Amino acid sequence: MLRENANVRQIPGDPPRRWFSDEFFDLIVWFAPDRSVTGFQLCYDREFKPRALTWLKRGGYTHNGIDDGDTPDGSHKSSPILVPDGIFNSDDIAAKFASAGGELPQDIRKTVLEKIREFKKDL
Repeated sequence: MLRENANVRQIPGDPPRRWFSDEFFDLIVWFAPDRSVTGFQLCYDREFKPRALTWLKRGGYTHNGIDDGDTPDGSHKSSPILVPDGIFNSDDIAAKFASAGGELPQDIRKTVLEKIREFKKDL
């Protein structure tokens, strides 16, 4: 069940954001001054093959894998970065999100679920 993280750092110059997480998802949501959702990043399958679906009102969708920064030679770990990853199973992720997001504020849950279902990309 997605729960809100308290005391999320706000980045000067960026829209205000809220962060929710559970064992499968991380959801970061950005807001306009009128408190409407202007974008989100939904990170999923965090343990096995982490990926991120990002939607921005002004920029549309991106879908990426998350390179966790591990190095093959065992040296210091790098910062995680987003890398190309074209496969997105919207039906599966929508079902998991609908189940996990039951306690989210309804406007957030509705917007994110709608955008997950709209994004169909199977490469």
